[in-house]
Amino acid sequence: MKVLLADDDPALLEVLGAYLRGAGFEVLQAEDGERALELYPRADLIILDLMLPKLDGFRVLAEVRRERPELPILMLTARGEEEERVKGLELGADDYVVKPFSPKEVVARVKALLRRAGLKEELNYGPLRLLPKERQAYLEGKPLPLSRLEFDLLLTLAQHPGMVFSRERLLEKVWGPDFPGVDRVVDVHIASLRKKLGDDPENPRFLETVRGVGYRFKDPDAPLP
Repeated sequence: MKVLLADDDPALLEVLGAYLRGAGFEVLQAEDGERALELYPRADLIILDLMLPKLDGFRVLAEVRRERPELPILMLTARGEEEERVKGLELGADDYVVKPFSPKEVVARVKALLRRAGLKEELNYGPLRLLPKERQAYLEGKPLPLSRLEFDLLLTLAQHPGMVFSRERLLEKVWGPDFPGVDRVVDVHIASLRKKLGDDPENPRFLETVRGVGYRFKDPDAPLP
């Protein structure tokens, strides 16, 4: 799971980042609002300070909510700033922590938000089993030899079965906003995943092409429409 930590305090970034990594999360860091908006497409959760330079946290929060309404957001506020907390919650933040705080408490709140958001420690779809924390995938009980990017791509799709992802969105989520890639990169990795999954592109069990748009993950156990 990727957590975006957006705060302009280097000491906080270092300490809280270390606790999050110790809990098994990959940490993306942003020291201002503009960088936070660049990185958030890759994140599974955001820890957002409201008083960011360049672009304040309220504007970041509003923009993220327009594009990713499902993304869990934990906001950081100063002690006594009740008005900030109320405004942040009204804009769509899921929870808040008041500074100074215990890093252990923040990690616990992150885990709780991810559980509430349905981002599980294990995903099972018919014969396919994914373990995000261990970064392992199994098909019919046998480990799948996936590259890092292949696993990230499969996990991104599997965490949202039925949701259509454009190639551009997958590039941002898996490769990152700074990747100078083209749509063809996504197609090549999807083709490789299909081969390893034994997926027929014309009648897929897992990875379905939505022509003219992108790809989506099919749950083989879901009832037919």
